[in-house]
Amino acid sequence: MTALPPAPLPSTAAARLARRAAAALTLVASVLAAQEGPQLDLRRVELSAGLHRIDAQVALAPRERQIGLMHRKQMPQHEGMLFVFEQPARQCFWMKDTLLPLTAAFVADDGSIVNLEDMQPRALDEHCSAKPVRYVLEMNQGWFAQRGIRAGAKLGGAPFQRP
Repeated sequence: MTALPPAPLPSTAAARLARRAAAALTLVASVLAAQEGPQLDLRRVELSAGLHRIDAQVALAPRERQIGLMHRKQMPQHEGMLFVFEQPARQCFWMKDTLLPLTAAFVADDGSIVNLEDMQPRALDEHCSAKPVRYVLEMNQGWFAQRGIRAGAKLGGAPFQRP
């Protein structure tokens, strides 16, 4: 059996159908963008951990730090998020609306990792720096361990270079 081609629509019906299709595509695109996370357009910085390169989004403003990696369903292995605070302080993080298991590296001004904390998705427990820090780098959980990077290791890149 062969299907017959659809009968042509009157021009006003075709225009309505085209508008509905465009609206549906816009909705689908916004849903897909929301699934990837609300902060895909943040400034990025290239960091290094030994021979390993990290492409980090920078959460600098209070609102950016508050949202962080919330609602993301995935993150490439070489990417992370660098949280930058105005001054060193005891920094604490939790994972209430975060869907990915992450490791937080609490980092001193000179780039040395003070401590590492594995964090579970949607958990309410706090993970804090062992001493005052200005930077926190979040990576996929296991990234640091798989590369043998521990507390005391130094990160390189623009934020940690002194003139």
